[in-house]
Amino acid sequence: MVTGASSGIGEAFARRLARDGFQLILVARRRDRLEQLARELGGAETLAADLALEPDLARVAARIASAAELELLVNNAGFGTKGRFWETPLDGQDRMHRVHVMATLRLTRAALAAMVPRGHGGVINVSSVAGFGQSPGNVSYCASKTWMNSFTEGLDLELRGAGSPVRVQALCPGFTVTEFHDVLGMSREGIPSWLWMRAEDVVDASLRGFERGQLFVVPGGIYKLVVTLEKLAPRWLRSLAVVRASRRRRRPAG
Repeated sequence: MVTGASSGIGEAFARRLARDGFQLILVARRRDRLEQLARELGGAETLAADLALEPDLARVAARIASAAELELLVNNAGFGTKGRFWETPLDGQDRMHRVHVMATLRLTRAALAAMVPRGHGGVINVSSVAGFGQSPGNVSYCASKTWMNSFTEGLDLELRGAGSPVRVQALCPGFTVTEFHDVLGMSREGIPSWLWMRAEDVVDASLRGFERGQLFVVPGGIYKLVVTLEKLAPRWLRSLAVVRASRRRRRPAG
């Protein structure tokens, strides 16, 4: 099962897993896009669902519970908002936490409840390099992705402690060429081209890491360096750098 499968990294996962011979259950809000993708893949089950809505989330969780041979769950559904927390509409913040946190929690629980007793399977949670720090204008996004990283790490510790071969992964990409930034209304022009990765390359890195049992997968050498520096730098120094950068961006020209 792949959530958020109608575009971007989710669509790239769907296409790659279909080539690898998986039977797919594709989940996203846009029914037309899902059905078109299913046709292009030669057939797949589709579930049109908004994971921020309780009835839809419960329906998808129930489908996971009924999928006795589910081998892989990719929790990819997600989105961002732009602006200071207290100036950004609350509805978007609330929906983001429902999708990134509660949907990931509920769907992962439904999957592991069957995978662990069966002794095989796995879950990939699509997080972000933003989950290793904070960024003004993206507070909820960074916080929810930090939760996702911590949640996945905790699951890994529990699974290994229980002697289970079931695997989990937090996939943490940086800037990726998808519709994500278009929906957010964010221009790509201010970001150097060498920082952008293809969704297909992100998925390849994820699945290679999954086969090797890697808990955190950060695609791209530059992003591995960024995450390493985030971990090594003292919190006060990171905070100072972020605040100064934020003030420079908001300083009027002239």
